[in-house]
Amino acid sequence: MTRIEFMQGNAASAEGALAAGCRFFGGYPITPSTEVAELMARKMPKLGGVFVQMEDEIASIAAVIGAAWTGKKAMTATSGPGFSLMLENIGFAIMTETPLVIVNVQRGGPSTGQPTMSAQGDMLQCRFGSHGDMAILALAPDSVQEMYDLTVKAFNLAERFRCPAFLMADEIIGHMRERIDVPDRVEVVDRKPFVPGRLPFEADDDRVPGFPTFGQGHHTHVTGLTHDARGYPVTTDPAMHDALVRRLVGKVEDARREIADYRVTNPDAEVVFICYGAPARTVRQLVADRPDDGIGVLRLRLVWPFPEHALAEFPNARAFVVPEQNLGQIAREVERHVRVPVIPVSKLGGELHTPDELARVYEEVRAR
Repeated sequence: MTRIEFMQGNAASAEGALAAGCRFFGGYPITPSTEVAELMARKMPKLGGVFVQMEDEIASIAAVIGAAWTGKKAMTATSGPGFSLMLENIGFAIMTETPLVIVNVQRGGPSTGQPTMSAQGDMLQCRFGSHGDMAILALAPDSVQEMYDLTVKAFNLAERFRCPAFLMADEIIGHMRERIDVPDRVEVVDRKPFVPGRLPFEADDDRVPGFPTFGQGHHTHVTGLTHDARGYPVTTDPAMHDALVRRLVGKVEDARREIADYRVTNPDAEVVFICYGAPARTVRQLVADRPDDGIGVLRLRLVWPFPEHALAEFPNARAFVVPEQNLGQIAREVERHVRVPVIPVSKLGGELHTPDELARVYEEVRAR
């Protein structure tokens, strides 16, 4: 059963987190994500959870990591400047295999930039912002419904792979209001239990160790240093570091085809739009306005790991057009995997592409 609600995108993300079992939120208010925290502050205590407003974003992500190690499903929400402050501890979460969710409602940057305007400028930052080799999970909603659905999915992916998962929203989706269907219950994935007698970072064939929860009798050493299966630092053994980092990356990257989440429209098309987040709404309108043109669309819901195999869904493609609210961050990723032209359609300043703007690009590309 489902109920129909009229809801803001940020509120939908908070509702999705609660439905997925989130019982700890640590954050610091920042436009345009603050509504996530506001709803969590109202509802979390009623469900037996904990909401804490920390002194800054560095403390927020540290609190979320700590809560996760006590067995709680935990999250925070922020935007670009706060996300930048979190990056060191995000690297710590990756190295310690801590499952958590970070909602980034993106705004114009660099620096404090445009607090109330939309952007997609953090897409490479979430992928490569922390130092070292790593693999992360990042989803990009294009509707209020997906703010709910993909927040649930972010929790499930984080728990399955024991790593941070990002909901890379944007101000447009975060602040718009739409009708959504809220299910009575959602599919929930819980973290892999620790098996007594095993070592705390001893992984199975899926490369994911069981989780030794603090407070349940497990004595586990947790460190951001290179460590062995016991969790003890081993920082001068090249083979140990090589094996650890390859496992941390491989557990996500090796599952990229299985977890890929995208939508294909008109696979026989010669001109294909690749989109995610708010610009996908403009692409959808363009296709609706020109139903006889057979415009191709690859709409990404999971952006990282990037599903390069999905590009092969368009065997006749002569060009890929990538509208983004940045200077071509995902367009550069597309270029790595194809031999046909990739045309970035960048728009900064907070306004969304219009159907007419994309139609002009489409006509120019088709005429080549």
